Amino acid sequence: MEISKEDLNLLIQFQRNEITEHIFYKILSKREKGENRGILEKISSDELSHYNIIKNFTNLEVKENKFSIFKNLILTYIFGLTFGIKLMENGESKAQKSYESLINKLDEKEKEIFKNILLDENKHEKELIRLIDEEKVNFIGSIVLGINDALIELTGALAGLTFTLKNSSLIFVVGFITGFAATLSMASSEYLSKKAEKDKNAGKASLYTGITYIVTVILLMFPYLIFKNYTVAFIITLIMAIIVILITSYFVSTVKELSFKNRFIEMAFLSLGIAFVSYIFGYLLRVLFNVEV
Repeated sequence: MEISKEDLNLLIQFQRNEITEHIFYKILSKREKGENRGILEKISSDELSHYNIIKNFTNLEVKENKFSIFKNLILTYIFGLTFGIKLMENGESKAQKSYESLINKLDEKEKEIFKNILLDENKHEKELIRLIDEEKVNFIGSIVLGINDALIELTGALAGLTFTLKNSSLIFVVGFITGFAATLSMASSEYLSKKAEKDKNAGKASLYTGITYIVTVILLMFPYLIFKNYTVAFIITLIMAIIVILITSYFVSTVKELSFKNRFIEMAFLSLGIAFVSYIFGYLLRVLFNVEV
């Protein structure tokens, strides 16, 4: 194969991706036990093998992308093992079109070599990733239920309370009581729902829903504890809600391989739309009943 400068740069990029992934998976394997460790060691070994194959074409040693490893490790520690692996693999899938364009320039023997690499990336490693057993992914439905309900219910309630009560301390007390009661209600509802489905993990599902609900409540209520100006508190609460929606959408779309944009727009529209309707409703009630606080 006669390598042009453009193709050489492309091969070096592939080579860097492979060594980066090799090191990433090797680091992850050291913090895992049992079957998960074996899976990650196998993936790491495959990536090193791909690196060495490409090195035969470039005749170069290529350094890993340290920033990518650091960033993905931090995100993995925050969001979990499955998230980190899917995130790294998403980056790999973006390079596939470049791989395919390069393959067309090769002879039959070389084509077979790169097709085998693609086969590993597209099938073998995805099958290994599906074997990763992580509790938070198994309960992702309960996690999303807790966050979604807290966002939708509490942003709506706070919008109504903010422009009805017009007092940050009072809004905080009423809002937190509402949020705490809703947490217990959602957790118990999730438990009963899973129990009715004969799910042996009904208790854990209930716990995940309750924890994510109350954490979201605390985040949304916090501005009212800090700012005496209820308008400023409400604006910051909406910003917090958008950040929570952004993070949740990113997590779910990555793990479940869904559209991030669609997920984010849907959640944001529901939460902010209900907040707006509740604000109008609260304002009308205040005017209608001549409420003064």
